Amino acid sequence: MTIDDPALLAEVTAAFHAYERALMADDIAAMDALFHDAPTTNRYGVGEVLYGIAAIRDFRRGRGGSPQRQLGRVAITVYGTVYGDAFATADAEFFRDGTDRRGRQTQSWVRFPDGWKIVSAHVSLEGSSS
Repeated sequence: MTIDDPALLAEVTAAFHAYERALMADDIAAMDALFHDAPTTNRYGVGEVLYGIAAIRDFRRGRGGSPQRQLGRVAITVYGTVYGDAFATADAEFFRDGTDRRGRQTQSWVRFPDGWKIVSAHVSLEGSSS
């Protein structure tokens, strides 16, 4: 197994930043395109627990946009080779505008024939009880 193959790392890093841009622009179509279209795709948020892509899409349509934020440290690691299966994790710190409270985001990415897709995501705020 190869860790952090440069070509794969560049691909998933680009996908990660495409998702961040879509999130900040509330581009629901772009966000949906970067999540795996399956009932096995899950997302835990600060105040929600969403099982399946349908629940994730319903949440996004009803939310009215994400709070604006700035990324802090981002750590992306890719496992696999350009010739086989590939999996990646993306861990990011973020700071919502108007607060110093740190948020954390973890995404699990899998490379499918149609590109890198998030199969699991978790968002939390430091010190949050929810």
